[in-house]
Amino acid sequence: MKFIITVLATVVSLAVSPLAAQNFDKGLKAHDAGDYDTALREWEPLAEQGNIEAQYNLGFMYDNGQGLTQDKAEAVKWYLLAAEQAHSDAQLNLGAIYRNGQGVSEDFVEAAKWYRLAAEQGNAIAQDNLGILYYFGDGVPQSNLTAHMWINLAFENGVPEAGTRRDFIAEEMTKADISKAQDMAKDCIRRSYAKCGN
Repeated sequence: MKFIITVLATVVSLAVSPLAAQNFDKGLKAHDAGDYDTALREWEPLAEQGNIEAQYNLGFMYDNGQGLTQDKAEAVKWYLLAAEQAHSDAQLNLGAIYRNGQGVSEDFVEAAKWYRLAAEQGNAIAQDNLGILYYFGDGVPQSNLTAHMWINLAFENGVPEAGTRRDFIAEEMTKADISKAQDMAKDCIRRSYAKCGN
């Protein structure tokens, strides 16, 4: 069974001041209408001032070549600024960029780091992707238990295809190990996703 690393990329709004909110919202409306020049013009100053959503959205625009030349290195720059402020989608997208070596050297350890940070915030796609890394032992110790746990959490948190992956991994596990992985998932939920698995 082939696993595909997926990336969740959404444009959301969250601003600090009324003026910043007005500018951010103007950029959001422009972006949604396909007016990427206006979105860039509104978001870039906000991003430079530390607005986490503007940073994330600039990263997304560079990542996907929306209204400008696709530039993964520039996407990493903006995603990193947002990710360091705990933006889970920026962390997720950084994980994917490092996992796939886009604009940076392929680095599974770095990918796992960013996926884990997003997964610990309840980001279901990051939970799924982190589980896949554990299944293959990419950047983390190989562990079917931990892979099952994270992928099961992803499924429970709304990633339907994670159920197929979880069941595939379960075929390689004993009933006792499956039960242990399920207990690990329950414990992880009780801890609000902090310090889960290996």
